[in-house]
Amino acid sequence: MAARTMSTLALGLIAALCWGFHDICVRFLSQKTPLSACIFIVLLTGLIFHTVLTAVSGEIHALPMQAIWPSLAAGVFFVIATFGLYYAFQRGPVRLVAPLIAGYPILSVGLAAVQGTPIADAQWGAVVAIVVGVAVVAAMSDTSSDDNPPIGPTILFAAISAFGFAGTFALGQYAADISHEIPTTLVTRVLAVGLTVVILLAFKQPFWPGKRALPMLITMGVADGIALYCVLSAGTLPDPQYAAVTASMFGLLTILLAWMFLRERMTLVQWIGGTVAFCGVGVLAV
Repeated sequence: MAARTMSTLALGLIAALCWGFHDICVRFLSQKTPLSACIFIVLLTGLIFHTVLTAVSGEIHALPMQAIWPSLAAGVFFVIATFGLYYAFQRGPVRLVAPLIAGYPILSVGLAAVQGTPIADAQWGAVVAIVVGVAVVAAMSDTSSDDNPPIGPTILFAAISAFGFAGTFALGQYAADISHEIPTTLVTRVLAVGLTVVILLAFKQPFWPGKRALPMLITMGVADGIALYCVLSAGTLPDPQYAAVTASMFGLLTILLAWMFLRERMTLVQWIGGTVAFCGVGVLAV
């Protein structure tokens, strides 16, 4: 059981790394590329990635209706989460957006508790440690305050994104648990792309980001595809909610990637916050 719990956490950490890379790209691309086009290309690439994964793995199964509905609902929530995240990171600053979106684990573990999953006090403490650690690192980052729009709408977009991620993971993991993770995630992906196309057509938003942004967006889409698959496939493992919790460390990893590749400064307090978050992951692994 301990080994399988570690597998759950490993999936969450892989997702966090992929989404950390994805989000730091969002922050910069969204300043000069149509946001609607970014979202469309990333989601479309994620769908293509998952279609190839399904074909290569041979995991082609007829899904029972009780798995199709939550998979479709997960797609709706994923679109909500994606639009909220992109608009929030476009507005910035990172120190405000990252901890708010990374707070979704409280909802994920709370939903698990409501469904009857026993959550020990130490595990609740670990969840809080991860969220607080991520918040500390993010809050001490991106110290520039120039040209940031009013924070009210930014907070709203970030909160909507957190709600969307919690719903995506709860419904997607439930569907994976009662059926097969690869085809259920593919259903979620198809719905997400289809709904995004409808939204962009309805509001007459552009689909094409331009040639210069395309390679980066495709890479982001692959990273997003890997991350979502990791979290939803944890639905077949013990304590799947902890994959969602651990994936929330994308906020921390976004800052770490900025420190490594963009030479952004990391203070002592930020390193302490990162240590607290990783200790929280360790507690969940016990």
